[in-house]
Amino acid sequence: MNINFIFSIFTPKDRKFFPLFEKMAESLRRACDAMGDLLSCDDKSKIPEICKRIKRAELDGDKLTSQIHKALCETFITPFDREDIDALADKMDGCIDAINRVGQKIMLYSPSKRADFYSKMHSIIADGVSEVELGIAALKSMKRSGADVRKHYKEIKRLEEAADAVYETTIAAIFAEEKDTVELIKQKEILHELEKTVNRIDGVGKVFKSIFIKYA
Repeated sequence: MNINFIFSIFTPKDRKFFPLFEKMAESLRRACDAMGDLLSCDDKSKIPEICKRIKRAELDGDKLTSQIHKALCETFITPFDREDIDALADKMDGCIDAINRVGQKIMLYSPSKRADFYSKMHSIIADGVSEVELGIAALKSMKRSGADVRKHYKEIKRLEEAADAVYETTIAAIFAEEKDTVELIKQKEILHELEKTVNRIDGVGKVFKSIFIKYA
């Protein structure tokens, strides 16, 4: 049995981590919402300001990750394994970074049209972010009800599989239907970044699973 878990039964835990993770989830939600506005935007003049909103969320995520790492250095007893705290912070920050790259690609490439897959992929990403938010909340009460954590990481995995299906059908359609080679490359790259964002969210789900297996 993990020694940190044994100590945690008898020692008051430092409670600073959950508020930091909740703030990280808030930054992830802001980035996701801004990306939704970006993917549905018909006015190209508004794109730079929307991308700035994503970037602000990304910078907030970086600051929070640093605060979590600093807290780890200053805390003896943690709510769960130090490695999992570190991984959860990094994976959540990676989700925001991935959303920021979607914004950068759209601003850089300036695609001539909004593709159908934008809304499909964003819907999956938004649902994944919701599961991350709920998963963070569930970690706080995991000793009483670990089943909630399990439910959220399993749903994140299901969403990742749904995104894979969208990616496979969409990439085939792009090559079959898009006649403009430059536009084909743009749409393929944007689709790839959206898929990577889903994969980053799945990475958070894997950390949830690791914590659940150790402590539930």
